[in-house]
Amino acid sequence: MIQPAPAKLNLALHVTGRRADGYHLLDSLVAFAAIGDHVSLQTGPAALTVDGPFAEQVPTDDSNLCLRAARAMGAEASIHLTKNLPVASGIGGGSADAAAVMRGLAAQGWSLPDNPAALGADIPVCLASRPLRMRGVGERLDAVPPLPALPLVLINPGQPLATPPVFAALSRRDNPGLPDPDWHDAESLIDWLARCRNDLQPAAISLVPVIAEVLAALDRAGARLARMSGSGATCFGIFDSPDAARAAADALTRPGWWTVATELAPLPAPGYISTKTGRKD
Repeated sequence: MIQPAPAKLNLALHVTGRRADGYHLLDSLVAFAAIGDHVSLQTGPAALTVDGPFAEQVPTDDSNLCLRAARAMGAEASIHLTKNLPVASGIGGGSADAAAVMRGLAAQGWSLPDNPAALGADIPVCLASRPLRMRGVGERLDAVPPLPALPLVLINPGQPLATPPVFAALSRRDNPGLPDPDWHDAESLIDWLARCRNDLQPAAISLVPVIAEVLAALDRAGARLARMSGSGATCFGIFDSPDAARAAADALTRPGWWTVATELAPLPAPGYISTKTGRKD
């Protein structure tokens, strides 16, 4: 059984507070790209093998989220991960991989854990892998108007960026939430996104200044909107057409940069888990 693990994009991310236990409260529009990792599952003793362009960055011991996801469901499986996405890059790679394992095991009859978010705040939204508004610490997921299949360029400058230092570098943690979702086509969505922010972006740039260079390069290449995803360091640019995105990706190839043209995937593939029912859609 093969399950896709698409790249998660925080098209907008506002930090709206901080709980007493230290967890930050977010308000984010989350979508997924038509590119990602792939997970294959076979029955057998628990094991993890990895290939792909970023395989060397993936731990294969018991700390790996894929193995932890299987254990959380009381299952043993032989897992093979094709790692196409850079690690610690703000596009949910580890969470998306773990969610793919959960989806595959659920399709084989195993029950999802009562609290998937215990493995990571992005696990619930990655289980759904559809455009959603994510609030709280990731546990509150709400439907949004349909998103168009926007042409994108994704760039990671080749510098892993752990999430905790980015949150620690925040200058403010009590920002207003997102405006009410209100779009009906690509143009109105871009206009809506322009009214939003990624509140983690300035903090991430202070730690990894090349992020600002990536955003400026996307702007110069003609992106309608350029923004960092998640806690970084991957950035996305929205373009007018697939041809424009491909041309920009070719022009923005740099040594050490991961640069790819793709598009927003507005709907999940069959077999994704409904966050409402815990069953396959």
